[in-house]
Parts: sequence; structure tokens; C-alpha cells
Amino acid sequence: MSSFNKVILMGNLTRDPELRQTQSGTSVCRFSIAVNRSFSAQDGSVKDETCFVEIDSFGKTAENISKYFSKGRPILVEGRLRQDTWDDKNTGQKRSKLLVVLERFEFIGSARDNNYQGGGNWQGDYEKNTPPSRGKPSNVEMEDDDVPF
Repeated sequence: MSSFNKVILMGNLTRDPELRQTQSGTSVCRFSIAVNRSFSAQDGSVKDETCFVEIDSFGKTAENISKYFSKGRPILVEGRLRQDTWDDKNTGQKRSKLLVVLERFEFIGSARDNNYQGGGNWQGDYEKNTPPSRGKPSNVEMEDDDVPF
């Protein structure tokens, strides 16, 4: 039987991204996002729930996350789940945690909020270090016939 491992999340960074280099020179960036959910409780009140998720990114993507994002900024991430396991140095017990390995991300919010020009999906215009713009310019009015659904 085959399996499927895909995660799509949108949230705000809970701290500034931490960029490091492996011994082989690969960039690794770890950051965390908070994903919020509001729901109605049985008594009719509105409750809020927050889930904190650790995310790892690698290579040029890691460098760009570190460069363009900071604490509080919104981001949409797509990736896969990975379970890290280790032995606790103090107790000797096996420990584990689930995190997301980033495969793709998108800027959320305005260009001014994220310190970049352009918008849309980051495709890696590494030569200029600025995300490419996609789609119609924002000053073009769309007609109902232009909407694909």
C-alpha cells in the first residue's frame, strides 16, 4: 500500500528564522509558525486554539526564508512531516518530535510588509535576490469573463 505525506499550513512566524550551515556548506533554516483556529464550544462561546509548528528548510530556500522573513510575518508553507528522534542527555530517555520539512512556500500579505518587490509564489530568482512577480499587474481591472470559474 502506498502512502502520502503532504502538509499545507498558513501562519505567522513565532520567532526570527535561525540560519546555520552544515559541515558540507548546505544552508539550513529552522523557524516556527503559529497556526490559529477559532471554533464554537458546546456552550456557544467562541474558543481559540493555537498550534505551534517547527519547520526546516534547506539550500537557497533556507537563505531566502532567513533574508525575507522575521517574527510575526505571515507565510504559507507546503512540505512533508518528519519525525526526529534522539536520546535525552539528562534522563537517557528516547525523545521525539514531529516537524515539517519545507518543500515550497509563498509570501502572504503585502510587499511592503515582507520587504520585497513583486509577489506571488517564490520561484527562486536568486541572481537578483528578489522574488519574481507573477500574474496580471495589480492595477489591471478584471472582468467577470476573466475569472476561470
